[in-house]
Amino acid sequence: MTSNSAAFIHPLADVQATDIGAETKIWQFNVVLAGARIGSNCNISAHCFIESDVVVGSNVTLKSGVYLWDGITLEDNVFVGPGVRFTNDMYPRSKVYPAAFLRTTVCQGASIGAGAVLTPGLTIGRGAMIAAGAVVTRDVEPFSLVVGSPARHVKFLTPEK
Repeated sequence: MTSNSAAFIHPLADVQATDIGAETKIWQFNVVLAGARIGSNCNISAHCFIESDVVVGSNVTLKSGVYLWDGITLEDNVFVGPGVRFTNDMYPRSKVYPAAFLRTTVCQGASIGAGAVLTPGLTIGRGAMIAAGAVVTRDVEPFSLVVGSPARHVKFLTPEK
């Protein structure tokens, strides 16, 4: 990923990061902190927040209201639906910070439905799908569909679906 002037950054976005790939679109009312890395051909809808220690691969879609906290990696071709909630601290307290935030990785081609919640330190497998509103508290296998609260496996998906 390299900085490229071909990225579109809406004038009402606050983008401090410089490592943004070509053809990425960052719409209004977003905040992207310095240090974040964003690949090419991404679409970051309005009202998203991306912290410094975040990596977003190429061809990623972030719908409105998604917050990516330190320690989160989204690999290529990931879809994150509106209002998805990631977390990075298992025991949050005001003004008390862990030595390191837990790391969450969403692997290539995975999709996360609207309003899902992901607890910290997870790996969401390649091509997995998380249903809208699911609460994910453990790793999700590749090409697995998970639903509910807590999220549970209901079936495996074929790689093309």
